[in-house]
Amino acid sequence: MAGEPADPPEKSVTPGSGWLDRAAQSSVRSVEAVAGVYATEYAIYGTVLVSALIAVGWNYDTDLEVFFFTLGTVGVFWLAHIYSAVVAVHGSPDAAHRKLWVLVLDSARHSIGMVLAMLVPAAFLLLSAAGVLDEYVGYYIALWAGVLTLAALGFWNSVKRRRGWPRRILNAAITASLGVGIIWLSAIVH
Repeated sequence: MAGEPADPPEKSVTPGSGWLDRAAQSSVRSVEAVAGVYATEYAIYGTVLVSALIAVGWNYDTDLEVFFFTLGTVGVFWLAHIYSAVVAVHGSPDAAHRKLWVLVLDSARHSIGMVLAMLVPAAFLLLSAAGVLDEYVGYYIALWAGVLTLAALGFWNSVKRRRGWPRRILNAAITASLGVGIIWLSAIVH
């Protein structure tokens, strides 16, 4: 009737429309964001590099020394990548009207995955240096964190390609195994 207040709209009770569904969607977006950062060629290269450096660092006395050795080496490699990208792009027609500092920042942003790949292993090295973990435990967790990262990337790639569980596990195992081989070869070279 005219002049009477309207009834409040009915709440939807369809399955999946509540807070649990929103939380699940938020979790998926978080996983996609992290996987997106780690799925770049620079982050994968950084993961292999960091793992190889930690493997080579076994001859240092403490995990803190391994941390500083890894940090310094990754920093130098990252600067070398920034430098090489800027030099390669600087003379191109696309870069003719761009300032040098913009090229440097673009290159740093593009290759930041190399530095981010160090975060998880570095955290375990620092935890053992602080006495939270035993030094050998922290060292080996840091060493194998890269392999687990590569396995997770192999698994995630299969998820994105909508593969079944057996294929996901196989892809993770193959990616991790190839990573172990490359890390081993890198450790021998260094």
